[in-house]
Amino acid sequence: MTETVAATGAVDVAELVSQAREGRPRAVARLISLVEGASPLLREVMAALAPHTGHAYVVGLTGSPGVGKSTSTSALVSAYRRTGKRVGVLAVDPSSPFSGGALLGDRVRMGEHASDPGVYIRSMATRGHLGGLAWAAPQAVRVLDAAGCDVVLVETVGVGQSEVEIASQADTTVVLLAPGMGDGIQAAKAGILEVGDVFVVNKADRDGADATVRELNHMLGLGEARAPGDWRPSVVKTVAARGEGVDDVVAALEKHHVWMDEHGELAARRTRRAAHEVETIALTALRERIGDLRGDRRLDTLAERIVSGELDPYRAADELIAGVKESA
Repeated sequence: MTETVAATGAVDVAELVSQAREGRPRAVARLISLVEGASPLLREVMAALAPHTGHAYVVGLTGSPGVGKSTSTSALVSAYRRTGKRVGVLAVDPSSPFSGGALLGDRVRMGEHASDPGVYIRSMATRGHLGGLAWAAPQAVRVLDAAGCDVVLVETVGVGQSEVEIASQADTTVVLLAPGMGDGIQAAKAGILEVGDVFVVNKADRDGADATVRELNHMLGLGEARAPGDWRPSVVKTVAARGEGVDDVVAALEKHHVWMDEHGELAARRTRRAAHEVETIALTALRERIGDLRGDRRLDTLAERIVSGELDPYRAADELIAGVKESA
């Protein structure tokens, strides 16, 4: 394939996007690397991708460590490939304290899909970002969407209560649990019951699987009253390591997808997601400008005036924002 990066390091964004649209893995990888590295070309990349996005069905998978997220993700990839769909997998891992990269970067559990041209798997490091999702995940999903993936599976690192962030990044949120881990109670504590659209009790060949399903259904029944036609989260049992029950999960996902389409919820979720992304980009830019102000001691001066009682924090914040506007 034609190289898109010259020896000088220059990048032809239009050519790179064109190759990604053709499904060339190296081009997709290069675009996601530009996203992860917050490249100065990121604005140009996103502008070029924008007309080609909005088609992929984004499914988020979350759950405590040890419930079998990677195995379940791999099984879902197989199920979707059997229907002829192109699948992208974005696996968000803990950051290495040494390199900043993803500790589980090779995703060994998904090795069976490595040679499949209809599957693209990418690990991303959280880089200390709370909530289990890399800050660049929304842009990376957009790359996979533009590259022709019909389904994008976003698998998050299990980080307890902050796992609920996946709900703001996906069309459908799948919460995985396992019997004997107290996951039902933990889900209730973490607020995950409110964000899950499909619940999967994996490792259902273990003792206690039926009890976990009953516990989940009971807790879901105790939730907010639902009006006729509202979505009632599905609870599905699987043994992902053997592929058992995975087709039932796909069926539950499709049912939720259809329900969202019929009730306008899919468009609403995607609009909220875009709004959240715009807000994040704007706040990041604002923090960078505040950092620039810190260099000329403006922020420190405001802080000193607060300490001396000359200024209150709200007026100081107003002055700081005014200073950012003046420097813009």
